[in-house]
Amino acid sequence: MSAGKKLADKAAKLDFSNLPGFAAPRAEAPSPAAAPQAAPEAHRPKTAPGAMMAFAADARSELVRENEALKARAAEADQLRGQVSELAADLAQWDGAKAARLLDPKRVRRSRWANRHAQSFNDPEFAALKDELANAGGNVQPIKVRQTGRDADGELYEIVFGHRRHQGCLELGLPVLAMVENLSDQGLFVEMDRENRARKNLSAWEQGVMYQRALDDGLFPSQRKLAEAVGADLSALGKALSLARLPQEVIDAFPSPLDIQFRWAKLLTDAVEKDRAGLIRRAKALAQQSPRPVAKAVLDALLTPDDAAKAGGGTVPPPPAAVELVAGGQAWGALTVAADGGIAVRLKPGAVADGQRQALVKLLSEFLGRSR
Repeated sequence: MSAGKKLADKAAKLDFSNLPGFAAPRAEAPSPAAAPQAAPEAHRPKTAPGAMMAFAADARSELVRENEALKARAAEADQLRGQVSELAADLAQWDGAKAARLLDPKRVRRSRWANRHAQSFNDPEFAALKDELANAGGNVQPIKVRQTGRDADGELYEIVFGHRRHQGCLELGLPVLAMVENLSDQGLFVEMDRENRARKNLSAWEQGVMYQRALDDGLFPSQRKLAEAVGADLSALGKALSLARLPQEVIDAFPSPLDIQFRWAKLLTDAVEKDRAGLIRRAKALAQQSPRPVAKAVLDALLTPDDAAKAGGGTVPPPPAAVELVAGGQAWGALTVAADGGIAVRLKPGAVADGQRQALVKLLSEFLGRSR
């Protein structure tokens, strides 16, 4: 018997009926003559090797489908990872940024260390700021506040910095854009001082009052520690404090405390130490004058001792006459008449725009021509 015949005999004796996907051969259909031709059946393997190959093919197809599905999900995951990376890069640009919100300015109060005198809200620069706020519909540059509590109507806030912007929005009835941050008293003071000095320079007297309040409230143990915290020169800080400590009568002698300058600190402090009573007497007399003398004239009169004034034939040397220049309810400068009849006009910064200076010169020239 040949090897092929033996293998065929053995294969015929094997039972594959229990294998998945295997079906035993069906009985032969009747001859075409006996019955109509039936529709052909789907091809089924009729041998064990064929069944095994079909099973393997089906399993391979399933593996291929699963592999394709895994590839598709992997591609989706790569795409998502790319989107996450883009979002992370966008967020990194805003690292450290703080969200701003619109607040009712009536819910925000001035800080008890506020370093803006009331007269700083009545000058040409503040008027220009209000115009900007009105045109923009509010402050584009946020102020900073901290939450101090709440009442029946909601949260209450205290200004860290941005008093002028807040005041402008309050007067215009506009919401104020603000960043809210939790700060200690000392942190609030440091940020307020640095921010305001970087924007509109405070007057020497305003700075001194603010520093004095901080020391009185125990925010800093010494002037040196205060200067280190706010990054201020210790000598300049000392001058500002000496101005804030002047007798109130001396401060009231000036048209505005904002006019008092740093370089006058030692002169006035020495005058207080040398003759406090005489200085206060002269200051009271100056405060009663109308129109009010300009700041430099007040300083000169304060520093002239009473005995020198008497030697000149008077009690207090009369300062040059000065008349405030008022327009729109605001003081924009002063016209001063000296003892020799000379006239000086001093206008505050911002009173005349750059493009209007030539027009002012022309106006004065025409006035002088008509008076001749």
